Amino acid sequence: MLARHFGQIAGSTEKRFRRRVNQHFMHEKLRRISLHQQGLTTLNPFGKGLHATKRVLEHLGYIQIDTLSVVERAHHHTLWTRVPDYQPDLLKQLVQERSGFEYWFHAASYLPMSNYRFVLPQMSAIRRGESPYYMDVDAKYVRHIMEKIRADGPLKARNFESAKTGNAKWWNWKPAKRALEKLFMQGDLMITERDGMEKIYDLTERVLPRKTNTTEPSLSEFSTYLIDVSLRAYGFTTLKQLTHLRQGEKLRNALTTVLQQKIAQGSVQEYRLDNMPKVFVDTEILDVRTSRHGSNVRLLSPFDNAIIHRDRVQQLFNFDYKLECYTPKEKRKFGYFCLPILYKDELVGRVDCKAHRKTGVLELISLHIESDNLDIEMFTDALSKAVHRFAKFNACQSICVSKVYPRKLTHIFRNAIGSV
Repeated sequence: MLARHFGQIAGSTEKRFRRRVNQHFMHEKLRRISLHQQGLTTLNPFGKGLHATKRVLEHLGYIQIDTLSVVERAHHHTLWTRVPDYQPDLLKQLVQERSGFEYWFHAASYLPMSNYRFVLPQMSAIRRGESPYYMDVDAKYVRHIMEKIRADGPLKARNFESAKTGNAKWWNWKPAKRALEKLFMQGDLMITERDGMEKIYDLTERVLPRKTNTTEPSLSEFSTYLIDVSLRAYGFTTLKQLTHLRQGEKLRNALTTVLQQKIAQGSVQEYRLDNMPKVFVDTEILDVRTSRHGSNVRLLSPFDNAIIHRDRVQQLFNFDYKLECYTPKEKRKFGYFCLPILYKDELVGRVDCKAHRKTGVLELISLHIESDNLDIEMFTDALSKAVHRFAKFNACQSICVSKVYPRKLTHIFRNAIGSV
């Protein structure tokens, strides 16, 4: 009996060991699949130029827009990370040729024009006053905006004379700006282009390509769209990721139904992993062989698709990331605008950058190295190349390294990075 008892203990221990090994393997597999699907494992995953820029937008499903310009803005930064010869004019070209448009994904974004019909449910909800993005604007003012743009052509907010109202509820915008945004969010206007970051609005009927599908999708079709975008862009998804900043029990139920249908068809597999919600993996992508793919460093935008879901970053990379520009200065740990540093298949640190455009200097205000498993010589060389490329992308001619943590590495990185 004693022997059998010890045998059971040994068997139980072996099972736990195998489970830990399987869990570790699956976490590693998902991490590498995600980076592969995000286009972050090779230098030219989508090609070059305008064609590659279009492919990135279609593959990822959206590119988040942000107005912060400490370094090149997030939408351009995200595209440049995947298209080595990318320049901001390429995104402008996509919009001009009507391959892409601006609207809302989980935030203000560029989306492929082929996905236009999937923004229609939100437009309809806003028009009905059933969305948190609804704005109450005087109907006469809305008619005035529409009539003026119809008569005069594309216009900016500044083309409408108005003053701030005392109790404006939408970030104290002027009435014209609020009316323009209401018309944009409910689909009557589109942003035909931008002058810098300034929006230029036109009638949707004059911007939207004639052959665009404008049939509003059913809840099931919309759920399928969200799942397909997520699986294509990441290789796997979770309900939390799919419902990120999207509310409603009906949507959650519809997503669950579609996922179960895909599991029954064999196109999706469900996994339960430690410290993660249920994971739904694309079966075909699960079979793709992945590796650490070289030793290139990527400096990621805080709004990059690969890291925008912060809890997912924590689960897969064991990397606690928070953008601290919204944190009071005295409470910041790493800096105002830290960029996560991707090396091979790990997030190994972050760097707080600022492009001083008048003087042409890219300042590394603080460089934080957070991995103990680096070959410092190899990593330093890769980081130096990445920083030099990033400086040129930001139109900077020299690099200044201010602080390095741990401090004992200061001399090494200052010498290695040098100047452009």
